[in-house]
Amino acid sequence: MKLVLPGGSGQVGTLLARAFSASGDEVVVLSRSPSAGPWRTVAWDGETVGPWAAELEGADAVINLAGRSVNCRYNARNRAEIMESRVRSTRAVGTAIAACARPPRLWLQSSTATIYAHRLDAPNDEATGILRGGERNAPDTWRFSIDVARAWEAALNEAVTPGTRKVAMRSAMVMSPDRGGIFDVLLGLVRRGLGGSAAGGRQFVSWIHEADFTRAIRWLMEHEEVDGPVNLSSPNPLPYAEFMRALRRAAGVPVGLPATRWMLEIGAWALRTEAELVLKSRRVVPGRLLAGGFRFQHPDWPETARDLVARGTGD
Repeated sequence: MKLVLPGGSGQVGTLLARAFSASGDEVVVLSRSPSAGPWRTVAWDGETVGPWAAELEGADAVINLAGRSVNCRYNARNRAEIMESRVRSTRAVGTAIAACARPPRLWLQSSTATIYAHRLDAPNDEATGILRGGERNAPDTWRFSIDVARAWEAALNEAVTPGTRKVAMRSAMVMSPDRGGIFDVLLGLVRRGLGGSAAGGRQFVSWIHEADFTRAIRWLMEHEEVDGPVNLSSPNPLPYAEFMRALRRAAGVPVGLPATRWMLEIGAWALRTEAELVLKSRRVVPGRLLAGGFRFQHPDWPETARDLVARGTGD
């Protein structure tokens, strides 16, 4: 198979490129800063159709991962860049696909599990999940994140690509032991004694093991009856306090200092990021994957944490 990964030079793109290349598939990454590597990398600007569009001809799948990192303060400039990088890149991919003589069979478009409402009472699946953002007392940053997710998916839906099946990947945090990824950050906190409960720890954490994420991508390629939004997450999200307790046990760290909400807000300000990444409850389950018969290899967090710690790169 041939896979084209716009914006595929980040952590998630790298683990997908690594997995599919290892299976003998042809992988082409579209990047603003192309460099030599184990797979081919082609230049693009993430906004306009250019010579890179030729790579889409006859491809089996396009997996668009482009978008500015949300690990920043949500000031006016960063908000504009977060929104524009997602919408413009999605529109560029859609325009390029529409112009293909032999369009890709499948367009997998990044979205996010953050599109669902903050809730503790019940999980969000694709059929019954609450897509909101106006929760009572919800900070403006939470509403912005959902506005971005909605605009991202709207750009996908507006693209006229009748010969190409479209799937919006509402992904939870992809957990791998790679340096710089979210698991590496969380494990670093635990090892520094900071892996305790946060703001009471009742908020849910949704996640997915890298192997299941890659397998789910391949499953979506094979199941031509599936289109529209699909949650890519473990079937077993859990409260933050339990999540961090299991990670501490896996890392052999007996104690983690708890943090109050105001401590998290101050810490996020100091680190130039947003506390939403910890405080918002993301209780998401993969309804469509489970209904379609997908079987997770790593459905539970304690086992996943032990696996990732054992495979980690150390301090």
